Amino acid sequence: MSSSLNRRKFLIYGSAALGTSLLLKGCAPAPSGETAASSGSSPNAAAGGTGDTIKVGVLHSLSGTMAISEKSVVDSTLLAIEEINAAGGIGGKKIEAIQEDGASDWPTFAEKAKKLIEQDQVVVIFGCWTSASRKAVLPVFEEKNHMLYYPVQYEGQECSKNIFYTGAAPNQQIEPSVDWLLENKGKNFYLVGSDYVFPKTANTIIKAQLAAKGGKTVGEDYLPLGGVEVAPIIAKIKSVLPDGGVIYNTLNGDSNVAFFKQMQGAGLNPDKYPVMSVSIAEEEVKAIGVEFLKGHYAAWNYFMTVESPENKKYVESFRKMYGEDRVTNDPMEAGYISVNIWKQAVEKAGGAGSPTDLEKVRTAAYGQAFDAPEGPVKMNSNHHISKTVRIGEVREDGLFEIVFSTPKPIDPIPWNQFVTETKGFACDWTKTDVKSGETAGKYKI
Repeated sequence: MSSSLNRRKFLIYGSAALGTSLLLKGCAPAPSGETAASSGSSPNAAAGGTGDTIKVGVLHSLSGTMAISEKSVVDSTLLAIEEINAAGGIGGKKIEAIQEDGASDWPTFAEKAKKLIEQDQVVVIFGCWTSASRKAVLPVFEEKNHMLYYPVQYEGQECSKNIFYTGAAPNQQIEPSVDWLLENKGKNFYLVGSDYVFPKTANTIIKAQLAAKGGKTVGEDYLPLGGVEVAPIIAKIKSVLPDGGVIYNTLNGDSNVAFFKQMQGAGLNPDKYPVMSVSIAEEEVKAIGVEFLKGHYAAWNYFMTVESPENKKYVESFRKMYGEDRVTNDPMEAGYISVNIWKQAVEKAGGAGSPTDLEKVRTAAYGQAFDAPEGPVKMNSNHHISKTVRIGEVREDGLFEIVFSTPKPIDPIPWNQFVTETKGFACDWTKTDVKSGETAGKYKI
């Protein structure tokens, strides 16, 4: 947004049923007379809760190749804020959301995160989708000792004191889906992903898991993020799997459009070439076209078809705010969880006066339970949440038929136990390392 907007405030009104407003602030720099937090401010405090509102940042790609996925996460995040404000806010203060566009560009994410912390003085940021964007902003959050809630499944192998991960760790998505495929669809796997940290690390885990469990990796290919040159990959799949096999898909963004359309065009249909995706959800099915995805699979913790009173209310509230034709999906729901877990932590830490005490809010988050649309979740002291694992098959209406679900939530394991370098390690920010005296983001079990 251009600086000529001069930080105008937009008042977005929800439905009559919600009956309140959500404050959204423009993206431009503050006027020269407005005080901004400096890099020398208290490492455990932020200024965003000291006025009439509690300021939070929302940082996602609203443009570029990742906008196809991230725009809806913003919508769900704002819904959670709207509902909290409708119920009176936190300690009588309304939440003011300041949005920024990461533009599917990782240096931009870092720049915008710094701007939200230093200039807008937000007390927390909800955002990022790709691991590349998360890795780009991580140094900013660690330098400022600030707080990010990250709402997307990821590759693990990380446990930062400054990030709360409300999407799945690998043992809550990737590993169970590989086990299910080995049991139900075959042992020969072709791995296709985008060329950045999440797909490559995820595939390292998958290859180690297959080797340990009698499966076989027959091929592995990557596309630049947003790349559409999938024909050579499909030709290789047909060559090494002439009689069919499993395709494990970690492509992100617009690349999936070309991939699924050309898979079908080449005759690689789900009866012989089932694709398991971990970044394709209801929103992407709708954008790509159900005719290209019907019969393929996705692994998540939440699907719109989950049957629970909490999910019914969530879907109805979302559609009332954004339109009856809208769908909900896992990262959207994780964004919704993020806001509610944070709100509960703020209240436990002391309410409206506490958001500025980031250390107090951080520790108050441990053990926070929430009856989420996906089912019960709980924040662990490793900054990840316990989640139910589900596998869905794309059906005719573009939603997912749930074909597998764990009977209860699975506790998160950030450091992977199939990969040699991290086998035997765990994370617990309530533990203290005896030698260093520091809390333990990685310690030997």
